[in-house]
Amino acid sequence: MSKFTDSIQIRIKAGHGGPGSISFRREKYIPFGGPDGGDGGKGGDVYVAADRRFYNLSHLFKDRLYAAGIGEQGHGARKHGADGNDLTILVPPGTQVLDADTDELICDLLEENKPFLLVKGGTGGKGNEFYKSSTLQTPKFAQHGMPGEERTIILNLKLIADVGIVGLPNAGKSTLLSKLTNARPKIGAYPFTTLIPNLGVVMHEDGTEYKIADIPGIIEGAHLGHGLGLSFLAHIERVKVIIYMIDASSEDPLYTFELLKEELSSYNKMLASKSHCIILSKTDIADPETVAKAVKLFGRKKVIPVSSETGENLDKVFKEIEKLLGD
Repeated sequence: MSKFTDSIQIRIKAGHGGPGSISFRREKYIPFGGPDGGDGGKGGDVYVAADRRFYNLSHLFKDRLYAAGIGEQGHGARKHGADGNDLTILVPPGTQVLDADTDELICDLLEENKPFLLVKGGTGGKGNEFYKSSTLQTPKFAQHGMPGEERTIILNLKLIADVGIVGLPNAGKSTLLSKLTNARPKIGAYPFTTLIPNLGVVMHEDGTEYKIADIPGIIEGAHLGHGLGLSFLAHIERVKVIIYMIDASSEDPLYTFELLKEELSSYNKMLASKSHCIILSKTDIADPETVAKAVKLFGRKKVIPVSSETGENLDKVFKEIEKLLGD
């Protein structure tokens, strides 16, 4: 399995322009023809574009310098050099591009097929034919090509999903995701099974769809860098609806809910104010009285007891999600 990378720093370099040509015509009976050196080609530009075939930035991990093609030198007979090839760096939708020196946000790639120009290639140098004039009949010089722009950038991925599932480690998030969507995450009976965000798609017969992300387990202090949570809290910033998933058998489900909200709020205050629903998971292995007691703790808050294994109340989860997405 490839390394999951959601933040990377790379150097990008546009191509240098090609030098102009110093050339003179050589024709029969005209031993000393006029200047005919062509211009150099333009250096290639570097673009960045979103492509949903990519899920993370791991494909950029191997190389740290990405350079466009250089312009070709001009030729005699007024032939211009070929332009250097442009380079387009493909990243997942939801990738932000920042200037590494200033931390300035350069662009936020939310949509596909909209390349963004990052650095421009250098212009090609003029050949000696360009400098011919009435007072300068035989220029014996040409212009060097201009250097291309270059800069260091930081790519930060924030997954684009409509719904985010958060909870403590081993709350059953990945199992729920696999039941609600087409995702097939790795699932195990131990904490921190999920080491990377998982993304699934719910598709309806009428063609509508929405995406659900399973964010790796949050623990107390995640916003301070404890556990795995801090690395992935950024991936929930774009969601419209948050599912708080709490093990029905946990010692204090209400405290767990408040803890999760506090961790999200400490990272970004806007997260705690997003539309949400509360799910009590693993009801198939919890005592019915324990589940009823847990639901009662939340008072008037809407709570949906769910078993991903038996499918209990999954239909209610779908309805609640779609209601919240429509609000």
